[in-house]
Amino acid sequence: MTRWGILATGGIATKFVEDLRLLPHAEVIAVGSRSLPGAQAFADRFDIPRAYGSWAALAADSDVDVIYVATPHVAHYAATMTCLEAGRAVLCEKPFTLDLATTTELIEAARARDVFLMEAMWMRCNPTILRVVELVRDGAIGEVTTVHGDFGLAGPFAPDHRMRSRALGGGALLDLGVYPVSLAHLLLGVPDQVRSWAKLSAEGVDENTAMIFGYDSGAVATLTCGMVGATPIAATITGTRGRIEIPAPFYCPGEFTLWRDGAEPETVTAAGQGSGYQYEAVEVQRCLSAGLRESPLVPHAVTLEVMALLDTVREQIGVTYA
Repeated sequence: MTRWGILATGGIATKFVEDLRLLPHAEVIAVGSRSLPGAQAFADRFDIPRAYGSWAALAADSDVDVIYVATPHVAHYAATMTCLEAGRAVLCEKPFTLDLATTTELIEAARARDVFLMEAMWMRCNPTILRVVELVRDGAIGEVTTVHGDFGLAGPFAPDHRMRSRALGGGALLDLGVYPVSLAHLLLGVPDQVRSWAKLSAEGVDENTAMIFGYDSGAVATLTCGMVGATPIAATITGTRGRIEIPAPFYCPGEFTLWRDGAEPETVTAAGQGSGYQYEAVEVQRCLSAGLRESPLVPHAVTLEVMALLDTVREQIGVTYA
């Protein structure tokens, strides 16, 4: 049995705990928040036996095997470092931090303390996405030539919403764009060229962003994210002998369609319960049982490479954080 602690009590923490209930070998034994009443309300809602009014108090609970950090991403660094310094394994929500430098610090801290650490990029643990990757690597569509991906929300977001706040790491890129960027990285690796453009808000965060990744192989990735219009939130992977179309939401799909040259399209439908967060939890539990300090599905190197790409894009579009 893996005993989980939950750090933060917002919507994503709620979904994660609901999905943990689907796993027979997972148990949530503690929740921590900056407010004890908030933590207690969350504990009462989900029958969690322990509630703590600080991150440090949760991290100090030696009965907790691993802590899921579900704060807004501006707080990921401080929350995760608190847990690592207490010797707790951590699954930290994406994006890991606001930049490569702080991401590197967390990974170095985990390695120095010999503690498990993983970014909660749930897309990389999703069985449907893993099947897509398997087909691509087996040559089902030939050599990959293009990856298209988008994630746009209609909004509008109020001026004080976290998506529009520089102080909270706002903008479309880190919140939404991390998904198409991660998909391109999953299929094509680190690009050799990056070109980006964005419309910035009055607050100085990106509202509508386009990225083109170029690879020496000749492949390209065209990726967009925004908070000014509802896009299909879909992805297409094209190769020299076919393509794969992933409908919304492409980062947690219920199906995909494989088009092979000269053959009828094949639609593969996923079966399962929950919102999809359970798959990353299963991976964490598998790694802990095996004594691993990082996940083969979401290794530290991938987290660092994706964060470096996000840093490059932010530099090109002119978005900075304090």
